[in-house]
Amino acid sequence: MQKNKFGLIGLAVMGQNLVLNVADHGFGVSVYNRTAEKTDEFMSGEAKNKKITATYSLKEFVASLERPRTIQLMVKAGGAVDAVIAELKPLLEEDDIIIDGGNSYFSDTERRTKALESDNLRYIGMGVSGGEEGARYGPSLMPGGTEEAYALIEPLMTAIAAKAPADGTPCVAYIGPGGAGHYVKMVHNGIEYGDMQLIAESYALLKSTINPSPEEFLEIFTEWNNGELSSFLIEITAGIFAKIDNETKRPLVEVILDKAGQKGTGIWTSQNAIDIGAPVPTITAAVDARIISSMKKERQGASKILSGPKHKYDNDRGKIINAVRDALYASKICSYAQGMNLLRRASDEYGYNLNLGEIARIWRAGCIIRAKLLDDITRAYRRDPDLPNLLLDSEFKQAVQSRQDSWRFAIQTAIELGTPVAALSASLAYFDAYRSEFLPANLIQAQRDYFGAHTFERIDKPGVFHANWKEK
Repeated sequence: MQKNKFGLIGLAVMGQNLVLNVADHGFGVSVYNRTAEKTDEFMSGEAKNKKITATYSLKEFVASLERPRTIQLMVKAGGAVDAVIAELKPLLEEDDIIIDGGNSYFSDTERRTKALESDNLRYIGMGVSGGEEGARYGPSLMPGGTEEAYALIEPLMTAIAAKAPADGTPCVAYIGPGGAGHYVKMVHNGIEYGDMQLIAESYALLKSTINPSPEEFLEIFTEWNNGELSSFLIEITAGIFAKIDNETKRPLVEVILDKAGQKGTGIWTSQNAIDIGAPVPTITAAVDARIISSMKKERQGASKILSGPKHKYDNDRGKIINAVRDALYASKICSYAQGMNLLRRASDEYGYNLNLGEIARIWRAGCIIRAKLLDDITRAYRRDPDLPNLLLDSEFKQAVQSRQDSWRFAIQTAIELGTPVAALSASLAYFDAYRSEFLPANLIQAQRDYFGAHTFERIDKPGVFHANWKEK
């Protein structure tokens, strides 16, 4: 029996779509799922008549693959990954490759890479972004781990990856050693959190000022998607306003409960940023906003006790629409600047040797944060691979500074109306802090030295000092 090039374990929606993608590109695929019913259901559907082999035990699955075996896991992150690896290991041989395509935490991937390499197996932790549609027709892929292993799977990954509209290049590249691939996917998801919250706040601000109808929102976001804000998230946001609920005949978005869920990757990004000392206030604000949204009953109670300003927006309609658009774009640039700076810091901290220009390049298609802006970011890092911050690039500097007045007007209006815009405000505060030669940290250092003798440096001479603060 002819053996297959590629095997996949875990036939949930993402796994199924990846298998179909691989098969469509001419590669034979073996599949295994813990429950045989799921396998049978898959094989009787779209998988029928494709080069896909169903197996019903791990032993049969491993035997169906040509060596060195390439096995991708699409199972829930955490203990399930370790459990599958433990079952697989006795069946594998030297140089076989395991790919974890789930949203595993990067330090878990580091641990697994070391353990498997010590047994002469190869391990790749690969970020996969794009949701169901991306998996089926071309995701953005972020493989990290054993570089020699990536060289073996590169033809397959290049074939199934999304192709960037600007130049047709595949949205996949070797990211770096150990957990680098999953780290970059984690930061991608953190930026995604920021993007989604910025869009939601823009929607809220327009609603509290001019209260557009769903048809008007559709028109506004469609227009935005034809300009510098062009992106997958803006595109689907426009589409959301066009959807009518079959039961109530109201716009579906208006009958959705205002409680946002999350799977934890945004929290991981924020926590890790604190660990390594990289400021990501927009991403953190987005995580906080989801947590506050989940406190629905508590917010309902508070709304009956606490009141906000009575101010109403009485300015020009077009002015606020344009201001919110500019604020969203400038804030988005700051959010990406924070994410790329976090990657730079992590590259040094963990020895990943990340290529920020390549990372921006492979995010241009397939993934959730794909946007016209990423073409500009790619060009910025090609101009200067050592760019300390996107805000210092000449094009981004001009883009943000030319929108400052509108940006500040939008946030000022939100404050006057009592409309919470934590992520938009965090982006502006980040910009203002980063451009400030002086920050009030001198007072913080004085306080720390006063209560804890933590010492301080001076502006007029070198050295480390401590003062007797109670002495006059």
